[in-house]
Order: sequence, then C-alpha cells, then structure tokens
Amino acid sequence: MPSSTITDPAADRPQLAPFAVPLGDPAGIGPEIVAKSWVMREARGLPAFFAVGDMASLRAVWLGPVEQIAAPEEAASVFNRALPCLQVADAGPVVPGTPSIDGARTAFQALEVAVGLARTGSAAGIVTAPVGKEQLYGVGFTHPGQTEFVAERCGVAPHNAVMMLAGPSLKVVPVTIHIPLADVPSVLTADLIRARAVTTVKGLQRNFGIPRPRIAVAGLNPHAGEGGALGREEIEIIGPAIEALQAEGMDIRGPLAADGLFHSRARETYDAVLCMYHDQALIPLKTLHFDEGVNITLGLPIVRTSPDHGTAFGIAGTDSANPGAMMAALKMAAEAARARLTHGC
Repeated sequence: MPSSTITDPAADRPQLAPFAVPLGDPAGIGPEIVAKSWVMREARGLPAFFAVGDMASLRAVWLGPVEQIAAPEEAASVFNRALPCLQVADAGPVVPGTPSIDGARTAFQALEVAVGLARTGSAAGIVTAPVGKEQLYGVGFTHPGQTEFVAERCGVAPHNAVMMLAGPSLKVVPVTIHIPLADVPSVLTADLIRARAVTTVKGLQRNFGIPRPRIAVAGLNPHAGEGGALGREEIEIIGPAIEALQAEGMDIRGPLAADGLFHSRARETYDAVLCMYHDQALIPLKTLHFDEGVNITLGLPIVRTSPDHGTAFGIAGTDSANPGAMMAALKMAAEAARARLTHGC
C-alpha cells in the first residue's frame, strides 16, 4: 500500500498526511460540522484534514476562513490558518436543508476523489460526512451506502468490509445490517458470524492496537433463546459458530442475553460485541454515545471513519449541528492510522 505519511523535518519522524473529508450532501449538515471541527482543531487535538467538495456549501453555512487547494500536499501548510478545500464539481445553488440532484452529484464525486487520494497515500485516510442516499440513487449511485462503495473501490468484497460503531466505552458490530427485522433469522448463518468475527478481531488489532481482542456475542432471541424455548438460532447457528471460533483460538464467548450486555460492568469484560441485527447494536451505542459515535469500516486497506449520524436536513443551515461525532471520527481515524504504522500494516 502506498505511504500515507509525510516527514516533519523539525521532529525528524514520520507524520500522518492530512485526512480527506468529503463534505457529503451540500445541503446537509456535513459542511457545518466539518467547519466547526476545524474551529476546534487545537482544543480537541484533531489531525490535519482537508475538505473535498464544493466550497460554496461551506460558504453557505460558515463565515470562517476557507482556502482552496490544488493538491492534497498543500493542505498541511494551509491547515493552521484556514480550512483547506479541494474543489470538485459545482453543486449549483446551495440551499441548506434542500437537497438537489446537482448536490448529490457533487457528493458522489467528492467521495470518489477522496477514496482515490487515500488509496494512493496522498491522504492518511478518509472521514466521510453524511450523504442523502435517495438523492445519490438519482445520479447513478448503486450501493447500499458509502461503506459498500468504498469497499468496492478498494477491491474488497462487501461481506469483508465490516461496519463497527464505536464510542468511548463501547464498540459494536452488527452481523446483519440494513435488512428488515423479519428477514434476520433467514440471513443469519454460522459462516456469516464467523466472517464478521474474524474481521472484527483483525480490525481491533490493526486499528486499535489490541493484541488479543475479547469478543462477546449477543443472542438473537430474548434471554439468548432460553435453551430453545424462545427460539433455536442460538443452538443451531450462533453457538456452533462460537465454538468453531474458540477452537481456532479466538477469545470469544456467547451467545449472551442482549439485555444484560451493555451496562457498565459488562462493558469491562469485552472489547467489542457482535450483535445479530442493526438496532441491537445501534440502540446501546447511540444511547451511550449519541454525540460521539463513530462508524469505522474494518477490513479495508485504507482508514475510513464517519460520524454515526445522517444528513439532518431538518436542521441544516441553523448553526445547531453538533460536531462531536465528526471530531470523534477524525480523532479515531488518526488513532487507526498511527496504529497501522506502529504495527506495520
């Protein structure tokens, strides 16, 4: 993989290249939270980064200093005095809260450019602002989300790109993601659980520097099936998958009743939880860390994080968007990039 570091002559040690931050939908809160993150860069110890998108979307919500750059290598010298921005397609008239096809086209191009920069090492990784999928589908975007798009561009099969949601005290991985709850039992297999577990363990080692991750696995049914009385998925699918992984040497346990997995004492006993469906993972994460939850994609050759929230068109342009999750995503991206350098991966 190409280098994503630059050399700091004063310190005589490698420093991370700036991170590429595609602004997401120009009419959403992406431009605002990116700008606010730049304002808080020193107070929060954020890594250097540059926006990728239409400068007009920043100007529509912020009066602070923005400086257009022609190439990523200019970002580091600009970062201390202005928010660097790599201009892509013109989004047309930007009206916060009112998404448009032109805006979606700009968001799509910004994402494409940012991934390319990370793959070549010109950026240390990408931190993606939220997009409006309905609008993206109107300009030819065919993926379920940004995660699957980034995976494809990196040559990674979608099932090998794992979405982890992380906050200061909890990391969760949904085994099944954006499917109806009624479909979960038919989609859930031992092979799928094993694949998610293996990628999770490697991701914790690679991005967080945890040498031997401890994994807890939630059951699908109430009380983890109550010995089969409330469902047999734990006996026929989840349990055998766990046993096979334990036989391979993984520190993994379960299936465990989900209602007792997320209190403070329980969280001290594991590094991440495999959850069987979307809300089983997202509800505790957002309850504990709503303003600082981060989506980090495991299994990629590049670092990719994003704030764990959407475009929030309803509050765009009101100066009320909380940049906490974006700042957390930037910090986690830097931690992951440094962990990869430290461990040589």
